[in-house]
Amino acid sequence: MRLKFTLALMLFCFGNCASDKLENTVIKENYTAIVFKQGDDGYQCFRIPAIINSKNGTLIAFAEARKNGCSDTGDIDLVMKQSSNEGKTWGALKVIWNDSLNVCGNPSPVLDTKSGKLFLLTTWNLGEDHESEIIAQTSVDTRRVFVLSSSDHGDSWSSPSEITSSVKDTSWTWYATGPGSGMQVSKGPYANRMIVACDHIEAKSKRYYSHVIYSDDSGDTWNLGGTTPQDQVNECEVAEASDGSLILNMRNYDSTQKNRQTALSIDGGLTWTDQQHDETLIEPICQASLQNIRYQGKHALVFSNPASQKSRANMTIRLSKDDGKSWVKEYTITKSPAAYSDLIQLENETIGCLYETGEQSPYETIVYTSLSL
Repeated sequence: MRLKFTLALMLFCFGNCASDKLENTVIKENYTAIVFKQGDDGYQCFRIPAIINSKNGTLIAFAEARKNGCSDTGDIDLVMKQSSNEGKTWGALKVIWNDSLNVCGNPSPVLDTKSGKLFLLTTWNLGEDHESEIIAQTSVDTRRVFVLSSSDHGDSWSSPSEITSSVKDTSWTWYATGPGSGMQVSKGPYANRMIVACDHIEAKSKRYYSHVIYSDDSGDTWNLGGTTPQDQVNECEVAEASDGSLILNMRNYDSTQKNRQTALSIDGGLTWTDQQHDETLIEPICQASLQNIRYQGKHALVFSNPASQKSRANMTIRLSKDDGKSWVKEYTITKSPAAYSDLIQLENETIGCLYETGEQSPYETIVYTSLSL
C-alpha cells in the first residue's frame, strides 16, 4: 500500500504576534509500519485502534478484530500486537478477549505510572444485538463495561472483570469506552488519578453525551465521573492542561458545525464546563486523539484526526503550546482515506500515531507512523 506523505512547516507565535517573533518547527516522518491488515489472522477487518507505551518501553497496539466484515455488530474479538523497537516492527497478533460470537471492543488502555500496571477498559454486547436495538431498548442485552489488567507490560492479561454498575447510569442505553487511550493526571490535587473518556446515550431522550470514568486507587475500583453539560457529542479523549486541569475533546454531532467540541474540568473530571466548538479542528464526524506531551521542555498538546469536513481522509497532526487555545497544522500524514487514530509520545520528542487508512477505504489497514518534532 502506498501512503502519501507531505512534509509541512509550522509557525508558532509567542507573546506579541505583532513583533513577528516566530519559531520554525520542521516535522519529519521517520518510518511507517502496517500493524493490522484486512484478511490477516482469519479476520476480515480490523478497526478502532488504540496504543500505549508500557513502562519498559514496549509499545502495545490494540484493535477490534472483526471476524466477518467491518460491521460494528457480530463476532468481534479484542486483539493486540507488541513492538520492542519503537514501532519499526510488530510481533504476532495476540487475542486478549474472544467471547464466542459476541462483541468485545472499544479498547481504551491506561498506564499507572507508579506501579507500571496496565489497564484496558472495554465494552461488550451480544453479537446479535445491534446498536439501534440497544438504543431503542429492544435488544436482548445491553452494553456492559469491563476492565482487564496486565502486570507484565502486556505480555499477559487478566480475565475481564465487569464494572458496569460502578460506571454506567441505569438510565443509559448505549455506552462506549474511548476509543483511544486514557491518561493519568500528573500534578495537583488529583495527581495519579487515571481517567478514561467515554460516551453514552440517555434512554428517555436518546441524546448523546460524553463523560469520563476514573480510578484513584491504582485501578482497584473505577468510578463514574462527570458528563458534558450539552449533548450532540460522543467519542472522546481527555488530556491534561499545563495547570493540571483537564481538556475533553469530543466527536461532534451538531450538523451545523463540523468541528470538534471541547469541555474543561478543574476538579479532576467530576464536572465539565465551557463546552464549545473548536473551529480550527474540522472533522467529517469521526473519532480523534488528544494527548499532552513534553515539547522543548514545556507542556504541549498534540491532536490527530481526518482533517476534512467532507470525508474521512487527510489524517493530520496538530500541535498547541497554549492548552488548545490555538493550533497550527504541522503535518499531514496521508491525504488518502483515513479515520480513527491514537497518539503517543516516545523519547527525543518523537510522536507515534496509530491510525486507520487505505487506498480505497479507511478500513483496509491500521498503520503506525513515527514523527520527529
